[in-house]
Amino acid sequence: MDMLELVKKFNIETSLKLSNECSCGKEHTSDVKEVLIEQGALVKVPGIIKKYGGSKVFIIADRNTYNAAGKDVCKFIQNENLSYLLYIYDNDPIKPDELAVGKAIIHYDSECDFILGVGSGTINDIGKIVAHITGLPYMIVATAPSMDGYASVTSSVIRDGIKISVDSACPTAIVADLDTLCHAPLYLLQAGIGDMLAKYISICEWKLSHIITGEYYCENIATIVRIAVKKCLNTKALLNRDPEAMKSLTEGLIISGIAMSFAGISRPASGMEHYFSHLWDMRALEFNTPSTLHGIQCGVGTLLCLRIYKFISGITPDRQKALNFVNSFSIQDWNQFLVSFIGKAAEGLIELEKIEGKYDSESHAKRLDIIIARWDEILNIILEELPSLEQVEKYMSEIGMPTRPKKMGYSDAEVEATFLATKDIRNKYVGSRLLWDLGFLDEAKAVCRSDW
Repeated sequence: MDMLELVKKFNIETSLKLSNECSCGKEHTSDVKEVLIEQGALVKVPGIIKKYGGSKVFIIADRNTYNAAGKDVCKFIQNENLSYLLYIYDNDPIKPDELAVGKAIIHYDSECDFILGVGSGTINDIGKIVAHITGLPYMIVATAPSMDGYASVTSSVIRDGIKISVDSACPTAIVADLDTLCHAPLYLLQAGIGDMLAKYISICEWKLSHIITGEYYCENIATIVRIAVKKCLNTKALLNRDPEAMKSLTEGLIISGIAMSFAGISRPASGMEHYFSHLWDMRALEFNTPSTLHGIQCGVGTLLCLRIYKFISGITPDRQKALNFVNSFSIQDWNQFLVSFIGKAAEGLIELEKIEGKYDSESHAKRLDIIIARWDEILNIILEELPSLEQVEKYMSEIGMPTRPKKMGYSDAEVEATFLATKDIRNKYVGSRLLWDLGFLDEAKAVCRSDW
């Protein structure tokens, strides 16, 4: 079966077979060898452990995830005469920082030959780090369809008070028992939906960056993500805890992680909407400002991005305006703003710019030439890739998600400043960078206010 045919028929099973060379010129691979999403899946966990060479398992869970699935997993493992060592975090919520990772490591026994996480975001991030350090195979037993990191090769952690992504192991197997997922709290479902809605922005920006900066892009991977998003959008069924709807959402989240592995970058699943969330997390760590689950923040960030791209669609590029804006831009003043807005995390962003050079006038001039020459194409991508604001807002409202930053405790001034800072979070071309290139960044921030 060739790549195009696999994409057309794409699902979890075919995703693990996409190792042949794609028309984009890359070979797409993932270290995930097995994904099981079904009712009663927990009973099959011991067989999967044995299949991949496990005989003594180090299990990581928290109190909630142990009660949700860990207790049964331990029972089934014991029934199959496998040994295990269990570590349960006693604090709730767990911060994915040095202390949490260190607790897992210090409770690990070198006689263990398999790592198993029972949980979702933070437990999975820690489990992948432990597997990376020990070099052992890793399985995650999902307890909620709450995020897209199940199949990724990185972990989001707090290091020295700053939230970063670090290299970690990719799960060998992912198991999701629909009986467990259907009982997950609503706010975790909302987080998963927010993380999936974000893909509209990420795919759009990936295509735009391909045109403007020449960044690598794969249409087959983008198509896979689009298919995954469409399968998730059944509000009524999710609210009714329909197993098939829950399966579709979980598949979409896992496929998004696999897509990142295929691409070798986070582009297929993360764009400017994620940077709103990252910045709110940074401020929470530094200044104890409000924050909530990453996926819920990404959902609100997606709505903000849709408003921003609607603004972009109404722009007529003006070369002189863009050049005047860039010539008046002060990197010193900007760096001072970053320090005041996010504190010590600004140091990393300032150092990143020294390497990246996005504010360099010559680099800007080259991008501006491309933007002006291909403006109609840019507008067509925005039109084709992005749904309407009203459509996404309606969907989020139906499932009970917040649709305004002020509902999460953010003032208009804070959201405007967050938008300005999104262009500095990663070495990635996003909407705020396009607006900086065009000289419309300051005008655009007004659309981030909550009064729409």
